[in-house]
Amino acid sequence: MMNKWKGIFVAAIAALAVFVLTPAHGQGTASIHGHVINPAGQPIDHGDVELTHQPQENLKDTKFTNSFPIEKDGSYKGSGIAPGDYFALIVVDGKTPDHLKVTLKAGDDQTLDFDMTRPDYIKGMTAEEKKNLEEFKAKSAAAISENKKIANLNATLAAVRADLTKNGPPTYGDVSADVTNMKSAVDAKPDESILWYTYGQTLEGQGDHLGNADKQAHKPVTGDDEAMKNYDQAIDAFKKSADLNAASKKPNVSEEAAAWNSTGNTLAKEGKSQDAAAAFENAVKLEPQNAAMFYGNEAAVLFNANQLDGAAAAADKAIASDPTKPTPYYIKGQALIAKSTFDSKTNKIIPPPGCVDAYQKFLQLEPTGTRSDQVKEVLTSLGEKVDTSYRAGKKH
Repeated sequence: MMNKWKGIFVAAIAALAVFVLTPAHGQGTASIHGHVINPAGQPIDHGDVELTHQPQENLKDTKFTNSFPIEKDGSYKGSGIAPGDYFALIVVDGKTPDHLKVTLKAGDDQTLDFDMTRPDYIKGMTAEEKKNLEEFKAKSAAAISENKKIANLNATLAAVRADLTKNGPPTYGDVSADVTNMKSAVDAKPDESILWYTYGQTLEGQGDHLGNADKQAHKPVTGDDEAMKNYDQAIDAFKKSADLNAASKKPNVSEEAAAWNSTGNTLAKEGKSQDAAAAFENAVKLEPQNAAMFYGNEAAVLFNANQLDGAAAAADKAIASDPTKPTPYYIKGQALIAKSTFDSKTNKIIPPPGCVDAYQKFLQLEPTGTRSDQVKEVLTSLGEKVDTSYRAGKKH
């Protein structure tokens, strides 16, 4: 009558337990409890433990005297059982993978465990069932190992990100330990883009730490081989993150754009302004809704590199993307004022077209502060009236 194990261990489907109210056992009844474990050593998380005096070949023809639900953890318990000899059957999804004989006396509270890892049970399985069981065990072991690895990597990510926040600007602390931890992370799972991105952040952070020490000593950062090495490796890590995302079946566009943005920022720290500008342009293509930020970064990088025409052009792109941000107007004004001419007849400085307008729009958005005071002095020296009546348009 008893059906052999039919794949229960490969499909542990979650189901809500059905709680069956049974009468409290008294002196004339018995109770049982225990656990149900499948051949892979895992708890069966649904089904019932059924009691019968005489099982039939067809499960539907069997008359059961008691039924107790199997809980999520594989446990079951039942009471109010009349004394006698029983067959206890496991019934899961219409199958009976295991059964045991049990004799219950009045007042008993017996432990009856269904452990399908027992040698006699495994011996009774067919060759195909044994093969399936071993394959399942191997897959389960691999899944458990992978889950542990992912859990460890997630913990590493959280710790590193917290440390980067703590040691980022203006602290510029030593994050060499984070670099080591993230190198181990990418070695453990080299196909995960977020790990490469965070690895790049640690390398950039360590480069900033070394570069800050150079600045404090009034030395050029580009002359620090160790700082440049960290920046070079950071750029490689950011590009690796972007490449992995681009090659993914389900790419994370925001993450890929962030990788290119970080690439641009790090290239700028190396003094490679044109390469940095190209990286920011890549970010814009991927995530045009954040074009204002990417173009703003490009404008700042080019301005700091004294590439004024490129800075003004990038600032215009940033303004077109979002006219409510003050910094692009400031960069545009500063880039254009440097191209002013002098009129010897009037003894006046003649700023190029668009310069004064950029300054005036900047002041309306940022009327106070160090930059604003500077711009007001420039406008006053040009004989221009400071105008704060401009109202920025809506973001495109």
